[in-house]
Amino acid sequence: MIGRIHILAVDDDVVACQLLQEVLQKGGYQVSIATSGRQAIQLAQDVPFDLAIIDIRMPDVDGIEVLRSLKRTNAQMPVLVITAYSSMDTAIEAIRLGAYDYLSKPCKIEELEITVKRALEQSRLLKENLYYRRELQGKYKFENIVGTTASMLDVYKTVARVVNSKATVLIQGESGTGKELIARAIHFNGPRAERPFVAVECASLAESLLESELFGHVRGAFTGAIETKKGLFEMADEGTCFLDEIAEINLALQAKLLRVLQEHEIRRVGGTEPIPLDVRVIAATNKDLETLVNGGRFRDDLFYRLNVVTIHLPPLRERQEDIPLLATHFLRKYREANHKLITHITPPAVAFLCSYEWPGNVRELENVIERAVTLTMNSCLLPEDLPPKLLRQEAGTHPEDLAGRGRAPSLLTLEELEKQHIQEVLRATEGNKKKAAQILGINRRSLYRMAKRYGLHLDYGGADGIS
Repeated sequence: MIGRIHILAVDDDVVACQLLQEVLQKGGYQVSIATSGRQAIQLAQDVPFDLAIIDIRMPDVDGIEVLRSLKRTNAQMPVLVITAYSSMDTAIEAIRLGAYDYLSKPCKIEELEITVKRALEQSRLLKENLYYRRELQGKYKFENIVGTTASMLDVYKTVARVVNSKATVLIQGESGTGKELIARAIHFNGPRAERPFVAVECASLAESLLESELFGHVRGAFTGAIETKKGLFEMADEGTCFLDEIAEINLALQAKLLRVLQEHEIRRVGGTEPIPLDVRVIAATNKDLETLVNGGRFRDDLFYRLNVVTIHLPPLRERQEDIPLLATHFLRKYREANHKLITHITPPAVAFLCSYEWPGNVRELENVIERAVTLTMNSCLLPEDLPPKLLRQEAGTHPEDLAGRGRAPSLLTLEELEKQHIQEVLRATEGNKKKAAQILGINRRSLYRMAKRYGLHLDYGGADGIS
């Protein structure tokens, strides 16, 4: 692994440059040398180096200018500056411009090796962190919220409008309808995407622990509090805190949560100092909070603070037209994860999917498709790949009958379903191509290309609703 690391060494002193190259090559690194600032800048434009070591004082282009250029070319690459002119002002300037560290000539070989290893390790961690953040952002793009029914188009519209705001959002829906997916989509498509997303399962935490988990505690606050601990709100600072099943918290804790929303600060358990926070709160529940308010089990002032923007997620049984789209989405997801060449779900199998009530909603459908993809030996999903409970139809009812009565829109091809989905999104956005592309999870160029392929016009208001 270490042999793949490519280092650029820059020094106008040819002998010093060659010595630096020799020392680093003994450590297993690949090393290229440049004996002028201009040569270093040109090399960095042609080669993706993992690290650069540059002399500050050079006759043609000095090290500070080389540093600026290297950072413009590759902002993530760590740069070490090294010079015999050990001026603190120069060191501060170099570090201010993004240098990882500053070494003075003559530097010890051991010091150089340790600093190089430390810089490369930090670079690796930063790249890894960036990779996982991009993976998360990709996972929670709008394209992963699937559906073309009117109720889901209302969800798209609301999500698109709130992603860039600071407003508190309340997501209501039965278990399994995708409340956390919506919360993550709001976070990862908004300005807080690079900051933490902290999910709190209010129902799964013991009442005695929930306050400490949310707000943290100081040392000695209670038996077992042997050290000060940050709470989940502090961990979510500058990001989003998602409170799932908000109806499960008690009235005393509701009062403290209200303070967070009103004052934008918390106090740790046992502490007296207020800690200011910048946290966006998204709450979710499968209960009717207004009913709980009327029954005295939920604070009305907290309800109004949470209920700034409300998103209602419909149960899957009320959006059966979306079942083929969702099933196809999960098929693609799990065939890739399982490295299987499964082409499609057969019409009879989709008809069975459409006839089921789905008490567990989208989560249950996803589990059914994952199971089917994992276990099937076929190149397509058949009724026999589905759980027995889905195959128990009413007497005299057959999948073909369901399809004939219009309960299985899945008899459309995948291309027809995709075309239909694009049409519905364009209608929902009233022809706004930027918003439509954002919801579809594609760029505008891809939207134009897909519209051309399907014969769609992107000027809103025509015969088919979009032309």
